[in-house]
Amino acid sequence: MDQEKQEKQVKQENQAKQGKVFLVGAGPGDPKLITIRGMEAIGKADVIVYDRLASPRLLKYRQPGAELVFVGKLPDKHMLRQEEINQLLVDLAIQGKIVTRLKGGDPSIFGRVGEEAELLAEHGVTYEIIPGITSAIAVPAYAGIPVTHRDFTSSVAIVTGHEYPNKTYSKLDWEHLAKAIGTMVFLMGVANLEQISRELIRCGKSPQMPVALVRWGTWTEQATITGTLENISEKVKQANFQSPAVIIVGEVVKLREKLAWIEKKPLFGRRVLVTRARSQASELVELIDEMGGEPVEFPVIRLQTPSEAETLRSLDKAMGELEGYDWVIFTSVNGVEFFFRRLRELGLDIRRLMKARIVAVGPKTAEALLDRGLISDIIPAKFQAEDLLDAIEPELKLGERVLLPTADIARDYLPRRLTELGLIVTKVDVYENVLEIEDGTEVVELLLSGGIHIVTFTSSSTVTNLIDALTRLGVEDPVSLLKGVEIACIGPRTAHTLQSLGLPITYMAKEATIASLAESLSGNAGDGSFPVS
Repeated sequence: MDQEKQEKQVKQENQAKQGKVFLVGAGPGDPKLITIRGMEAIGKADVIVYDRLASPRLLKYRQPGAELVFVGKLPDKHMLRQEEINQLLVDLAIQGKIVTRLKGGDPSIFGRVGEEAELLAEHGVTYEIIPGITSAIAVPAYAGIPVTHRDFTSSVAIVTGHEYPNKTYSKLDWEHLAKAIGTMVFLMGVANLEQISRELIRCGKSPQMPVALVRWGTWTEQATITGTLENISEKVKQANFQSPAVIIVGEVVKLREKLAWIEKKPLFGRRVLVTRARSQASELVELIDEMGGEPVEFPVIRLQTPSEAETLRSLDKAMGELEGYDWVIFTSVNGVEFFFRRLRELGLDIRRLMKARIVAVGPKTAEALLDRGLISDIIPAKFQAEDLLDAIEPELKLGERVLLPTADIARDYLPRRLTELGLIVTKVDVYENVLEIEDGTEVVELLLSGGIHIVTFTSSSTVTNLIDALTRLGVEDPVSLLKGVEIACIGPRTAHTLQSLGLPITYMAKEATIASLAESLSGNAGDGSFPVS
């Protein structure tokens, strides 16, 4: 008995020293289809082990310093064999690391999670299986095909379409499938489509039974081809329709024509590069996503408090004299954010501004002020410095003091014109723009391969910084590379910068707002159909 207790204690001590493995279903591709628990596992991980069917966009939610291990898993070759992946998970956990194994779809639906869990269990490694949304139901749904429908069928079978060396595939009970099951969903079966069709017809399915193949379902590259058991193989060959694809066989395929929904979104099939600073990008990212596009974040600008001591001294001096200003003019949401951040850091009271009239360059800036308890006295109808000056000029008085909290790269037009009108202007940098190239390698690869369809620019600095970032990442001629994509521009100043580089503008916002920029993108829609020659 004492020996048993001792062995149990040793085992518990070993487990305490070890890490933990999360076996996570990442969903079918759309990163928003991962579960909350799966997302939590990504955020906890010291190491993330992933393959090509897990969306790379999920990796941005990892904690700083988390190690990434790509294990491949292509249909015809693997970066690591499954046995090596199993052992890798054990080895990492024994080193005391928290490991998240990201697997496409649901890990228990042909995901070989059982093999990984078995080896972990044999080595006493703590693990957790976190289910995911399987591509067997999600991909048809994204193509407008519910796998069950009361008017067509109440049964569905999920079948491997891949023939393994141990002949698992050939052991399928084709007669039972053909006679007893309404809808059949085959995963990993493109290469064997002809045999699948032949077997189902042999076992009694009508040659006219509807069939759909959905490639890269829920991804930007999603494409669908339809036919019948009799002709689908030939259609797939003619179209060169490659894996990964889900095969749906059944009467429910007829519903696609009526129920297809994602293809109707204006940005379906379009990948859009967002160059805005990460702290600002969320609104544009969400709007692109709502319109069916895939936003790719590459924040070429990082916003930060001024780094130069002299700049900070000038800023702090101006902040200490707030009660002396007649006007405070905010020209951006960022200006508001960093102004109030410095105010808090200095321990100053906002009531010092009781004398000043507050001006916001546009509705978003006014909203940012309102969130902090300040109502703008003036908001110009248009959102450029020239329009702002036109709006306030009639109310300016000679000798009044004006505070301009701006960025380090702000234009000098407004302070120069105000000075010419006889006002005493204090322009201070409340934040600075710094070039950012983190995660740029993937973006370069997408641009070179034609994987980026639209690039959005929300300021002149996003244009110049993207050119600079691409140059630093090894692109010899960034301007020529960008001429191969469509360009969306937020306003005339940004347009001027683009035109000076010879870059044509495809989409132009009617107003200098993110909402207007996103609206300008909605004029180009896809139809979700794969061309058949």
